Amino acid sequence: MLALKEDVGKGDLTTEALVENGDSASAVIITREKGILAGMEFAKETFRMLDSGVRFAACKKDGDKIKKGDVLTEIEGKLKAILTGERVALNYLQRMSGIATLTGKFVRKAGEKTKILDTRKTFPGKRKIEKYSVFKGGGVNHRFGLFDMVLIKDNHIASCDNDAALAIAKAKRRFPGQFIEVEVSKLEQIPAVLKEGADRIMLDNMDLRDIEKAMKIIAGRSEVEVSGKIDEKKIKTLSSLGVDFVSVGKLTHSYRSLDIALDIVRKGEKNG
Repeated sequence: MLALKEDVGKGDLTTEALVENGDSASAVIITREKGILAGMEFAKETFRMLDSGVRFAACKKDGDKIKKGDVLTEIEGKLKAILTGERVALNYLQRMSGIATLTGKFVRKAGEKTKILDTRKTFPGKRKIEKYSVFKGGGVNHRFGLFDMVLIKDNHIASCDNDAALAIAKAKRRFPGQFIEVEVSKLEQIPAVLKEGADRIMLDNMDLRDIEKAMKIIAGRSEVEVSGKIDEKKIKTLSSLGVDFVSVGKLTHSYRSLDIALDIVRKGEKNG
């Protein structure tokens, strides 16, 4: 695991200096605030890589709602492994639970009809982890990468003489049958995009008044996604307008880590 290699390097100097090889211990991981849990398997694997005999008894699972003081898991194993793996395990749990918790807040505001989507605004190399966390928070994963679907954005349209319909037509010729989404920022773009047969229209950075007008123009002939400057207050209104999807970049770039800690509860006897 790259995270352990990065943290431990040539060795955990402090633990090596203070702890004997045979020392064992029991520990608990607890949460100091409420939220939605994610990252348990990553935490478990962290300790297992350091001590194959570790006992990781999960009390909660990913996707569970947790409250302050909840014990998330009980751990028993070599004390060296527990101390060395503590920070890496908590880094996964704190960050992934932070993403899941923020996602859950948006999902609750959106209700059942409007789905909350993540974006590609993820930390390089960590997209699977972050999108998994969104899923565990109740969100829906948008395309994983550029290979998943055709999503024609403003710069793509600019490369086609600022003609969104032309861009759709070219994409259909190159990839017949592929799902096509098109980003629009002006109401006057919508009729041509509908005529050309876009599967989904993304209303980008439109104010609520224009979004309401756009919904009337589209009138169910295409899926509708709203993106840009989305906050929790705006979600309810978008849901009431019948928007199918709302994509929220902040789920993976502006979340706050959850306060989760590991405590040693008992130092065991030497194992020989």
